[in-house]
Parts: sequence; structure tokens; C-alpha cells
Amino acid sequence: MKSITKNFPGVRALDNVDLYVEKGEIHFIVGENGAGKSTLMKVLSGIYPYGSYTGDILFDEQIKHFHNISDSVSCGIVIINQELALFPDLSVYENIFVGHEIKRKDYLVDWDETKLLAKKYLDMVGLKIDIYEQVGTLGVGKQQLIEIAKALSQNVKLLILDEPTAALNEDDSENLLKLLVQLKKEGITSIMISHKLKEVEAIADSITVIRDGKVIVRMKREEINEQEIIRNMVGREIENIFPKRPKYVEQEVVLETVHFNAFDTQKNRYIVNNSNIKIKKGEVVGIAGLMGAGRTELAHSIFGNPRKYKISGSTIVFGNVVKLNTPQKAIEAGIAYVSENRKKDGLILGEDISQNMTIAALKKISNRGILDFLEQALQTEKYVKDLDIKTPSIHQYVKNLSGGNQQKVQVGKWLFAEPKILILDEPTRGIDVGAKYEIYTIINDLVAKGMSIILISSELPEILGMCDRVYVIAEGVQTAEFLIEDATAEKIMEKATL
Repeated sequence: MKSITKNFPGVRALDNVDLYVEKGEIHFIVGENGAGKSTLMKVLSGIYPYGSYTGDILFDEQIKHFHNISDSVSCGIVIINQELALFPDLSVYENIFVGHEIKRKDYLVDWDETKLLAKKYLDMVGLKIDIYEQVGTLGVGKQQLIEIAKALSQNVKLLILDEPTAALNEDDSENLLKLLVQLKKEGITSIMISHKLKEVEAIADSITVIRDGKVIVRMKREEINEQEIIRNMVGREIENIFPKRPKYVEQEVVLETVHFNAFDTQKNRYIVNNSNIKIKKGEVVGIAGLMGAGRTELAHSIFGNPRKYKISGSTIVFGNVVKLNTPQKAIEAGIAYVSENRKKDGLILGEDISQNMTIAALKKISNRGILDFLEQALQTEKYVKDLDIKTPSIHQYVKNLSGGNQQKVQVGKWLFAEPKILILDEPTRGIDVGAKYEIYTIINDLVAKGMSIILISSELPEILGMCDRVYVIAEGVQTAEFLIEDATAEKIMEKATL
């Protein structure tokens, strides 16, 4: 890609970008949220069509003008976006060939050949599942592999993966990286966007660092170094990704669950089983465990039970037994919840920053039920400044912000509601190292002011680097509690796999 420039209203997303990828290599693109990584790949894959940008795309030494995704796919370029493009109600084999069906001479779909080839491509990605299963019943890791099987069925030469491991556990992430190495041996080139620098160090043949829509540096394998990548990404040194704060001094308990249970009637099992946790004032308490262990379900159960589980046991907030059977009651009790899925549950993407920032506490900016738009704007400006949200205006639609800035809006929404207890569910998923540092700094500032925080995270370094205590959950059951000075990754994983 040569001299690629792409503009959006009021923003230059890509500024004269050059990207060079050799055949048969695994190339990573890294950078902060909003740096232009996904935009560059959308240009390459035809999502942003020829004519909407300036510059040239050369593939196999020929200039290409992609007017849509079909044009790029016909050349062997396939993109797998962060939001997987699978049909949950269709079977595995139907998903692999949807849009490029195998036809017989009478133009009807050849289902027998479709099923045979689906098995072949699933074998190539090492996925042993029933091809008749509905994709919606499968985990994210398996869905990722189905997407890659689909790409292989389209005779892929260049595979583009945008944050493929953001929602995967460690095992699924490792399997995916091994698959990319195997595909490399078969001559398939990969471009991968990732914020996980350990992945970059593990399998990258080369990387391109992008900052503010410009290429900062291209590194070959022997030059790749985590600290050097971070410095180029953020334009400054970050010696310790987890900012230090004073050792926690024990204070009073603000939230407690006593023999607390949540029963999921759809799954017909307890997803939270006999939970007994205590959260103290000014403390960061981690909730660790594997995906599906019941961490998010515990958070939902405390935060007003929006999923409508059958709840038993007690919740005690500030010394009083409370029945938090709606999110509204949880908010009134001083509890807030930053969802793990900001796009689905945490934000209204089609509304602007000011609407999203104030929606959890509209009474604060209303008089007799009438919204004070001036006060809404002033409050939004304050939180945009305090959280360093990068936006041209508070009236920018949230869907147009980078992932890190969307996450800050979600955090700001709940800070505006002035909670005493804040539940953060995977708060740094899918955001870059610079934005992570800013989120961690916000956490430290909040607990210094007396707020109590429950931090749910799949990243053990995050749990160990940010928390004062940690509870471990396995299959809905609380299996361990550690003071952070007694905790190690090995101890936590041992208790998470009981």
C-alpha cells in the first residue's frame, strides 16, 4: 500500500501511509486505539472502496482498485473483522459457504459437496465439531476458527485478522496463533491487528507501528522488542504499565454477598453457587477465572439481575440487606456496572457522547422532568476533559470513536452517576497499551477518593498488577481468596481449573 490517505468529516484517519508485507509472512499492525489500523485494513479489503481514499494498493505487483469486498475476495484477500460475520441460526457448513455456494449444473446448491468440503476445511483449522451444529451455540474461539475455514474455502492468499484474540481465553488464543504459523507454512500470508504485545513477540515476522494515522516504524523479527513497540505506539516511555498506588489500608465493608446464588433457567444450572465475597471501601477486588466461569453472571446478579436469573441468598450494601432486583435499584444503592461488551450493553452507538455520558443519571441535569441541555453539555465537557477522551466534539456519535475512547465514555457515564461501588467487567478488552494505562490511572484515582472497585479480568497480569485482593471462580463456585501479595498466576490458574 503506497501513500494511502483517508479522511472522515473533521478527521484525517490515514496520512500518507505506506505498508509493505512480504508473501508468506505474518505481519502485525500495532498502535493505539484510533491510530488508523482498522481503517487501513478496511481500505485494503474494499470495505472503504476505491475513490474514497487516495494512494495505491499493489497486490502480486499489480495495482488493484477494490470497489467492494467481493473484488478483494476474488483476488484472495479475506478480512475477518472483530465483530464476526457469521449467521448464528445457520449450521457450521452453511456458514462456511454462505455467499459463495457450490452450485450444480442446474444452478441449485450441491449440499453433498458443500458438507464434504466443509469437513475438509474444518480439519485444516483443527476444529473437531459436528458440521450440523448451529454456529450460535458455539464459543467465540470455535467461531473464529469457522471464520478462518470460511476464508480457506475462498482460496485465501492474504488473511487479515482484526483483533482476533480480543475475546478469546488463553488456550483459544494460543491455538489461533499456532494455526497462523501452520497457514504460513502452507504459503498463506497473514496481517494481524493486535494489542497483545506478547502475541507480537511470539509469532510476528515483521510489524508496522501506526500512530495518529501515520507509520512510525517498520520492524523485522530481530528488532521486535516490547518496550520499543510501546514507545513508538504512544510516543513516550511507559516503564510500568500498572501505575503504583499506596498499599491498601483496610477500611469498612461496603458490599457483601452471603450464601448468594443465581440459577439460570435456560441453562438449568446454578451459574453463581454460594458466593460469599466482601468488598471494602477504597479497595480494588479482582474476580478471576476462565471464560464461562460465572464472573460476569455474578456481576449481573449483583447489578439488579438484568438477565432475570433466580436469585437466593443475601446482598448487604453499607450494612443493610437489600433486594436489588432491577438495575435502577442497584444504581440507587450506589452500584454501577461497566459492561464487558460496550457496543452491545454499555453504549448507545447511534447517539452522541453527551447523550451517552448522562443517560444513567438524567435527574441530575433535569428540572421537573425537563432536561437542561446547557448543564448536560457542561457536565459532558468536564468528563471528556477529565478522562482525556479524544473527540472533535461532545456531539460526536459514539460509534465513530475508537475502542479506547468508547470505553472511557462508558466509564464516564457511570462516574457521572456518582456510584460508591463500581464493577468493571473486562475494562481494557480490545484497547491499546496507552489507553490501558489511562484506565488504570483512573482506577487508582477513584479508589484514592474512597470508591470501591470490583475488577473482572481474563488477563492475570492485570489482576496481579491492579488489585488488593482477588477471588477465584470456577464453574460458578468461589474456589479461593488471595491477598494480592500471596497471589501468583500459577496459584490463580490452579484454583480456576478445579
